Amino acid sequence: MNELARRLGEYQDEIITSILETAAMLGWSLLAAVLIGLPMGTGMYLARRGGPKERGWVYAGLNGFVNVVRSVPFLLFVVALIPFTRWAVGTSFGTTAAAVPLSFVAVALYARWVEQTLVDIPRDTVELADSLGANTFQLVTRFLYPEARSGLVLSMTTVTISMISYSTIMGVVGGGGVGDFAIRYGYQRYEYDIMYVTIALIVVIVMLIQASGTRLSMALDHRSR
Repeated sequence: MNELARRLGEYQDEIITSILETAAMLGWSLLAAVLIGLPMGTGMYLARRGGPKERGWVYAGLNGFVNVVRSVPFLLFVVALIPFTRWAVGTSFGTTAAAVPLSFVAVALYARWVEQTLVDIPRDTVELADSLGANTFQLVTRFLYPEARSGLVLSMTTVTISMISYSTIMGVVGGGGVGDFAIRYGYQRYEYDIMYVTIALIVVIVMLIQASGTRLSMALDHRSR
């Protein structure tokens, strides 16, 4: 145990750096999920068959994007996106470059979750908004989002945990992160105890995120009051 503590101390700077790299990748991808995935999922709900603003061609385009991104194996998706990543951020290597494919996946995942969350809202809510003369923006911001806020938080929690999982393989493009640290300093150096400690750290982070998301969701759920 003392030997493990000593070696962890030697890797202290690398551990901190890997945590910051993971945080950076998560930050950019989750920001993209909120700024792009939330309106995209809302648009899918509005435009779907039987939706408040049914538009078949709009839904087909958005749904197609989400399905394509979600269906391609992530490692292959990262490699296939390298030319676009290089064009978008000027490099295909490093933490910033790693955030690009992660952002695509986060947007697709959250868009699908947002759509499903809004679908679960009772039809009466939409009918009430129509009877009050609400336009599309008012329908979304004053009726749908307040009703779905608990589910939207839980959905973001799920996406966040998924992004942590995806980020662990971003070492293939030099993205770094906690997963890359576990591979390079644990597995490749045959220091398996370091790898297991890193895995335990990831588990703790995931549990904290899940607990926080669940607590916030319950606080926002009007049905629990």
